[in-house]
Amino acid sequence: MTLNNDADLRKAWEHATDQVTLFTKHTITVPYKQEERVYETHTLPLWEWALDLLDNPVLAPHFVWDAQRVYKHNGAEFERFYNEPWTGDRWWDVQSRLPPGLKAAPFCFILYADKTRLSSHGTVKAYPVIVRCANLLVGIWNGEGIGGGCVVGWLPIIPKDADEGGKPGFVNLKHVIWHESFLKLLELVVQYLKTGYSHQCFDKIIRWLFPILLILSADYEEQCMMSLIRGQNCKCPCPVCLVPLEELHDLSKTFAFRSMQDTIDALNVYKTSKGRGEALLKALGLRAIANIFWLIAHSDPHEAISFDHLHALHIGMWKHLLEELKKILKALGRSAEAKLENHSVINITFSDGNKMQDLSKQTLYSALNVLTHRASPEGYQLLRVIGSYLQLDSYIGLNVHTTSTLAALDAEPLVFNAALKDYVERASMSPIEDQKLDWDFPKTHLWKHVTQDIRMKGAARNYSTHPNEKLHGPLKEAYECQSNGKDVADQILRIDQRKYAVKLLRVRVDTLDEQRSLPDDEAKAGEARPDLFEGHIKLGSPQQPISVQDIENSHSQKDCVFQGFRCKFSDFINTSLPGYGYHLERWVTIPANFQIQEHQYLKLTQDVSVFALLVFMFKCQLPDVGSFEFTLVQPFTAGIVGAPRRIDRDFRLTRIKAVPRASSIFVPLCSFIHSALLYPDPAHQDEFIVVDHIDSDMFMRMKMWAR
Repeated sequence: MTLNNDADLRKAWEHATDQVTLFTKHTITVPYKQEERVYETHTLPLWEWALDLLDNPVLAPHFVWDAQRVYKHNGAEFERFYNEPWTGDRWWDVQSRLPPGLKAAPFCFILYADKTRLSSHGTVKAYPVIVRCANLLVGIWNGEGIGGGCVVGWLPIIPKDADEGGKPGFVNLKHVIWHESFLKLLELVVQYLKTGYSHQCFDKIIRWLFPILLILSADYEEQCMMSLIRGQNCKCPCPVCLVPLEELHDLSKTFAFRSMQDTIDALNVYKTSKGRGEALLKALGLRAIANIFWLIAHSDPHEAISFDHLHALHIGMWKHLLEELKKILKALGRSAEAKLENHSVINITFSDGNKMQDLSKQTLYSALNVLTHRASPEGYQLLRVIGSYLQLDSYIGLNVHTTSTLAALDAEPLVFNAALKDYVERASMSPIEDQKLDWDFPKTHLWKHVTQDIRMKGAARNYSTHPNEKLHGPLKEAYECQSNGKDVADQILRIDQRKYAVKLLRVRVDTLDEQRSLPDDEAKAGEARPDLFEGHIKLGSPQQPISVQDIENSHSQKDCVFQGFRCKFSDFINTSLPGYGYHLERWVTIPANFQIQEHQYLKLTQDVSVFALLVFMFKCQLPDVGSFEFTLVQPFTAGIVGAPRRIDRDFRLTRIKAVPRASSIFVPLCSFIHSALLYPDPAHQDEFIVVDHIDSDMFMRMKMWAR
């Protein structure tokens, strides 16, 4: 196919768009103060989108219909683990309540909604609704290709009114319009709630599919809109449980969960007696509005609302902790601020959640030698709060949870709670001004429910808002580069659908290419692209070959580790190599001109026994033995003198110490199994702290190390 000009491209786009379900514009009319207010909303019927996925031959083999309870043996016993949504209890419970006698299965939706700015100056905004299908693997529905997130709605944004803003009637109007608009999106879904939808699946089994709203992914403001609670200052500001406002800071207490039926009962009281009903709704923190999600069976919005890792932690709780840290550093003076700024960038403002997460990880280790117990008792206690915060962040971020990790996650909020109480007590007696003493706000409390969410709906990444907020970017790009600023919703949604149609065509072309490729073509392709990995290591960035004598001459003056390099290498080959299973017929002599090739990059793909610093990696050919990859390392196996330090106990640090540089040794490169990030302790020479929060894999390895 040849496209000669822009007109050809547009025509091809239009033909491609015919392959997908199109958006429909609706008008929402709501009475307010003796007048009818009219708003526009755009929706792509949710069930039509679902049918597009079901009919896609590329996605069909990947659908999972049945709930699973999966166990693995940990060496002592079998324990259950949770990752995908269907491994959680909510899927199991829903499927158990579907009509018996049928091959019934849930078609599970994940819905997200949030406002975003389209223009750089913030005057033009959008309110997209994004859907994902939880029946697909998380790698598919959290990805950017076909089967990933899709914009299916564009909700109206009610303009601010100086005279009406903040008034209960006007606030309720916004909520009514939101739910009426959402109803347009759910119309076909509601139609199949009782009857189900008959569909022959990839395994040739005809199933009756029932639409289920499994997960609502949203920040706190949107959770209030979805659950119709009155917001962060109401008497019960949690959308999941009935915790009183004044108890939000106390994670040691547990309160009753909200339920859809209790909310319906309270609204019925309001309908019969407005005064009595208003008092009841106010006590529960609810609005006198019917929730549109009540129409969907087995989809209690309070159960579907899920913990949001991004807004609750990275741009939520961490922001408050960071502000407290800045106040304490300012009070200590410029020298303390400068010390910390040498290793961290706390005075740069970030709005990106990933950057804020990285900042939290580096700040703890950078501040340990600044906010000591003697220099700043309140600062030291704040670091204990941050340390517990990082423990929670790492546990919540695991992509696979087990019974034991959930038990640890259940216990950690109590540690955080105790540390926060101690900090508030210290701050109340501190001369430092404006320290935060009131921590009764929702983000202090919300992670109380994260363990329950994981047990019910799988790992936290299943309901993170991060992949959904990433889809705001293409909408902003479409507005800035491809629209004229008029009829914004129509133009941007048309552009978004074109992009989706192009993805669909790309997948079909790739699939056709795969089907047409011949076996011998695949074999040739395999020969042309040899696997670059040997076992679990990969060496890269090769340097020019050099003799061992030249290495010793050029490096030994600057670094004692290279003194006697050739002699140490010769001893290693002859005394240690047989221990790795190589039989030597004779003593291997390493001449001065023996050539080795240095490499300056190492990638590891695979448990931790000993920490070591890579000094010099190289390849060489040993006569009559073969080709080898070795490295000169400085082991971190020196003993640490004295009793365990208080700082290590308080912050659960793993401290290691390097042997003298001159005591470095050679080891085969294949003995390395994991990379590590170490923070040098400025107060103790050759001692390092292991940064175990760098990723979830390292975090769990260090938990095993500590045992």
